[in-house]
Amino acid sequence: MLRPRAHLRSVTAITPQWLQERGLRALLLDLDNTLVPYRIYGEAPQGLLAWLQTLQDAGIQVMLVSNGSRRRVRYWCEKLGVPGFGPAGKPWFGFRKALRRLGLAPREVAVVGDQLFTDVLGGNLIGAYTVLVPPLSKREMGYTRLVRKLERWVLQNTGLGLVAGSGEEFDPKEYRQEPTMSKD
Repeated sequence: MLRPRAHLRSVTAITPQWLQERGLRALLLDLDNTLVPYRIYGEAPQGLLAWLQTLQDAGIQVMLVSNGSRRRVRYWCEKLGVPGFGPAGKPWFGFRKALRRLGLAPREVAVVGDQLFTDVLGGNLIGAYTVLVPPLSKREMGYTRLVRKLERWVLQNTGLGLVAGSGEEFDPKEYRQEPTMSKD
């Protein structure tokens, strides 16, 4: 249940062609530390907006599914120009609700996020194609920092860190630098 189908270095590594090769028609995306750093507000990075536009132009449905606050999710949905909701109650409830809204079967959807115990577990529970990406920032809620320790142990001691989707791997101990964005 904790094994992602793919490990990618960034959400932007997902292209329409990559999705089509796997029979996927939609992306359910985590928000915090997957698309934008935790607790950061501001303008969306241009590369992220361009990537989302490429997906939408190709007919790929995109939806944010976040455990973040309603206010935060609404803010980023508007900035990114995509639908979404939160708090979603991942891993148990949010993905099922998203599937109903999209009107798609789980096998047609990829769940993308930075956490094993919410994004990957929740996506696997519904039968979606799961993609794990490294977190954008080390900055997280206290609870998440504790869960990260268990997550790193699972990745390092079960061989999950060696499973690569589309020929790419990442080291769960590595973090990318935070994009330049202003705080609220």
